[in-house]
Amino acid sequence: MFDGVAKRYDLTNTVLSFGQDRGWRRATRAALGLRPGERVLDVGAGTGVSTEELARSGAFAVGADLSIGMLRAGRHAGREVPLLAGDALKLPFADATFDAVTISFALRNVVDTEGALRELGRVTRPGGRLVVCEFSHPLNPAFRTVYLQYLMRSLPTVARGVSSNPDAYVYLAESIRAWPDQAALADRIGLSGPWKRVGWRNLSGGIVALHRATRV
Repeated sequence: MFDGVAKRYDLTNTVLSFGQDRGWRRATRAALGLRPGERVLDVGAGTGVSTEELARSGAFAVGADLSIGMLRAGRHAGREVPLLAGDALKLPFADATFDAVTISFALRNVVDTEGALRELGRVTRPGGRLVVCEFSHPLNPAFRTVYLQYLMRSLPTVARGVSSNPDAYVYLAESIRAWPDQAALADRIGLSGPWKRVGWRNLSGGIVALHRATRV
């Protein structure tokens, strides 16, 4: 499915988010608190646009994704960061390789959420940081109602105009609606094993949430 949307993935995301995706990437980089010389892993990197944003900090940023089509699209777009094939449940890196790890809009697509969180912990050094950037639940009830209507009715329609595989965005909408809210995801991160001091902040009124944690 992700191979099928790769060709116009970045454009589609920008259109569907009304351009807010750029700000979400910047907020993720800021939340990681990256410093020059540190190593950061971007899991579910897709075409690598998020990995490039992380590299702007001066850290050495590596992107990993399960979709070969996404990685190819990133290389064709001229990304200058390392992009590697990798499964979030079995990452091709040694223990404690990275100072920080992040996964953006991909954790809900992994079949075993807790397993992915443990694997992210495995490749992170003790004291390292995790940031999960993911769709969440808007706080205002009226806004949430409008948002869900957009997800289930308008988003697939808009996707037909820009995406190379618009049917995939029906799954996207359904997966967002079924995803845990901010507090429930924080609990899952904390119970996964290697992460402590879990907190979050909302972006765009709770459409997206950044969850941050520290490796034990």
